[in-house]
Amino acid sequence: MRRLTAVLLAASLLAGGTLALPAAAAAASARPTLAQMQNYFMCTVCKEPLAVAQSPEAAAERALITRLINQGDDKQQIINAMVAQYSSAVLALPPAHGFNLTIYILPPAVVLIGAAVLVFTIPRWKRAQQRRRADAGGTPATQKLEPGEALRLEQDLARFD
Repeated sequence: MRRLTAVLLAASLLAGGTLALPAAAAAASARPTLAQMQNYFMCTVCKEPLAVAQSPEAAAERALITRLINQGDDKQQIINAMVAQYSSAVLALPPAHGFNLTIYILPPAVVLIGAAVLVFTIPRWKRAQQRRRADAGGTPATQKLEPGEALRLEQDLARFD
């Protein structure tokens, strides 16, 4: 029974892998659309995302992208042609090398450092608070009331009944 299960599992994995390969290849070879490619670029004149820019320069950039798509260029070829035509200022995201790499590394690093600080400081804060409570004679709920305070508390509570 175990062998049959293992064979069926292996066969389904192989079948799933072979079915996924043509689908992935078809998706990779699919031509990009203008709507998809506009998200990668900025208008070089008005410095707005190409998807929302309304300047004549933005129209010229869209026309170039459309021409490259009609020629059959893929996403990376279109990006390379746009950078060759307009410089790296046309890219919506800066290239991930050199000083620009800090844009991609710094935010996750700050989040991780902040999480690490919280993981180490919150338990320390809790222990310190527990020590302060123990030094003060316990929590207020466990402290005994003096007879005068107990009588006054009972009178105040009776007023609200």
